Amino acid sequence: MGVVIGVFGLFSGLVLWWGFTWGCVVMFFVSLEMWFSSIGLNGCCGEMMVVDSYSFGLVSLTILVSGLSVLASVRDVYKSGNNSVSFIFSVLALTVVLVFCFSLSSMLNFYVMFEFSLIPILLIILGWGYQPERLQAGKYMMLYTVSASLPLLVLILLVLVSSGSVFWWSGHCGGFGLSWLVTLCASLAFVVKLPIYGFHLWLPKAHVEAPVAGSMILAGVLLKLGGYGLIRIFYVLGGFSCFVMTGMFCLGLGGGVIASVICFAQNDVKALVAYSSVGHMSLALGGVFSNTEWGYLGCLLMMVAHGLCSSGMFFLASETYKCYSTRSLYLVKGGLALIPGVALCWFLMCAINMAAPPSLNLWAELMLGISVLTYSVVFAVLTGVMTFLSGLYSWYVYSATQHGQSPLWVRGGSLMEEFVNYVVNFVLVFSLMVVGVSLTCFL
Repeated sequence: MGVVIGVFGLFSGLVLWWGFTWGCVVMFFVSLEMWFSSIGLNGCCGEMMVVDSYSFGLVSLTILVSGLSVLASVRDVYKSGNNSVSFIFSVLALTVVLVFCFSLSSMLNFYVMFEFSLIPILLIILGWGYQPERLQAGKYMMLYTVSASLPLLVLILLVLVSSGSVFWWSGHCGGFGLSWLVTLCASLAFVVKLPIYGFHLWLPKAHVEAPVAGSMILAGVLLKLGGYGLIRIFYVLGGFSCFVMTGMFCLGLGGGVIASVICFAQNDVKALVAYSSVGHMSLALGGVFSNTEWGYLGCLLMMVAHGLCSSGMFFLASETYKCYSTRSLYLVKGGLALIPGVALCWFLMCAINMAAPPSLNLWAELMLGISVLTYSVVFAVLTGVMTFLSGLYSWYVYSATQHGQSPLWVRGGSLMEEFVNYVVNFVLVFSLMVVGVSLTCFL
């Protein structure tokens, strides 16, 4: 009887695992087709769900990254028998919540899903994390995000009482944008979620302690809730206070430069990639606060490009850890001779991270740079320095990990690991390149 139960459990886990992966593939192509054909969901779900061009891009990104995160966890969770069924249900719940987050038309419903998304990612970090410090990382993440989002809840309730409507598409609500306090309350929850420098301390801790699936979803999708929320709340409130906008510009772009400099002082590969996310998302923040159409579109492109690129880099950091048993940049050496396939993936991801053509990152940085320049010429210097440092630390990561003499204890990966590695990175690089080339032909 025990053998039958064990075989049934193994078979059900296999069906759930690969069913979820191939389901994500199918749903990704369906959402991508709806995105490029401009098909909305306005009529099929009443007023509850309204999906436009901004939402479709992030919904497609969510489905793709979720499927790839499960595929990247084959060895860590499925083959090792580490509660694979619970893992699949956690990722599935997180995917559904995030899809609803990007699809709901009500600010109040968005806030509920916005906060509910913390529960599945917290379970993934605590249940499948590597180190005992994951408890502290989970505590940091919850305290930062929940405490910063409480003023947003108060603001949403005030908008609901004053105007009787909290829909994203309902237009400007009662002149709330004239108050700097309202501006701060509305943007605080989202700048912590991005995050920008000064509110970022939870991000490196969560990334370092999270498993590969947690890091991929956290960097690829969860951070994009901040940029998406800023775009939506900017439209609803009818503009922000100039005083707060200028302060956010200085904090975001200046903090992005500081975070890019901090990347060179990092010893952990995952921590370095996490701090690079702070720099890229600070540039996206500048695009939103420029209050231009190019700024909004550039922010969307940056979120999609960064979601794919950072997910790939975190996956490569996990694969490197499996071979070297460490993520220290002082010990991870000689990857070019030891694992040339992974070295090629590192080269492609680092090149895309520094906005090499024809990747999507290049168009995103160009559009964001132009939108920031239209707001003020002063911030052009910070944008240029940040872009230069982005290329510099991307080159530093590649040269530090792939050149030099590899340690004696390093072991190569198996055939299955190599196959999964190629599949995940091929899909990520292919997505970035194809969208970048499409934009090149379109523009």
